[in-house]
Amino acid sequence: MSKSDARPLTLRDVSEASGVSEMTVSRVLRNRGDVSATTREKVLKAAKELGYVPNKIAGALASQRVNLVAVIIPSLSNMVFPEVMTGISQILEDTELQPVVGVTDYQPEKEERVLFEMLSWRPSGVIIAGLEHSDASRAMLKASGIPVIEIMDVDGTPIDTCVGISHRRAGREMAQAIIKGRYERIGFMGTKMPLDHRARKRFEGFTEALGKAGIEIAEREFYSGGSALAKGREMTAAMLKRDPELDFLYYSNDMIGAGGLLYCMENGYNIPEQIGLAGFNGVELLQGLPRQLATMDSCRQEIGRKAAEIIAQRVEEPNIELDKRVELMPKISFGDTLKRR
Repeated sequence: MSKSDARPLTLRDVSEASGVSEMTVSRVLRNRGDVSATTREKVLKAAKELGYVPNKIAGALASQRVNLVAVIIPSLSNMVFPEVMTGISQILEDTELQPVVGVTDYQPEKEERVLFEMLSWRPSGVIIAGLEHSDASRAMLKASGIPVIEIMDVDGTPIDTCVGISHRRAGREMAQAIIKGRYERIGFMGTKMPLDHRARKRFEGFTEALGKAGIEIAEREFYSGGSALAKGREMTAAMLKRDPELDFLYYSNDMIGAGGLLYCMENGYNIPEQIGLAGFNGVELLQGLPRQLATMDSCRQEIGRKAAEIIAQRVEEPNIELDKRVELMPKISFGDTLKRR
């Protein structure tokens, strides 16, 4: 086909190139029906050489659905969500479903726009981060008529199904480990929380458990934007300058925690006796540090896999009964920065 008469390829083009009927081409490309291995190979070879891509929209007119799963996450720069995507992809690669990603930057109004566009394509399911959404987003998700899996969090009421961890439980368990380590003067550093609901819930669980032991957070600081590693160093330096008596620093994520750890090591602090530190997420990249930061794994890949499994099962069997709340249980890794008692 010359450039001057370029046009969208059709089943007829593949039929003519492979020497079989359009109906047979359709069955091969949709992986339906009984077709011999030789015929299947001829059709696939012809389609590949032509560069033919099936028109899924046309094929979906009868079912009103396409084999896409809308995956809506707040960030791709945050190391957490690429690992979630890995888990989703590991499961969906063995199905006809394909994930397509939308990013909201933690902005409710942007989440509304992304949802509107993605749902207009009539996907087979939605995987969306968090349980907190605007009224408009909740209305769209409820009216979609497809499986909706809210991930990363189980502290709340899902629209349909949720898969994640309890961030309040995670905060409480870390506080209890710090108390057992006999730390008493604690500083907290984290992201600005009005938009990071999961960090807020961890902080609530953390302060609740400390309060029951008669301990109040002595210092706190919040940040947004910039390099998390550099911010961790900067905030740690400023906090320890303000209050040199702090004996524990809790960070809302491992990256700022790693920055704080490097600062403390460079300045000769005795870790974990003089000062302890802990983060959150269990970021594998940080295993190369000279000292291992105490942390808690957020079960990222497992969350992605479980969410994708639920979507795949419900697409295959729409009436199947599955759990509406799937809670995974992360564990504390004490590393080299949190005393065990």
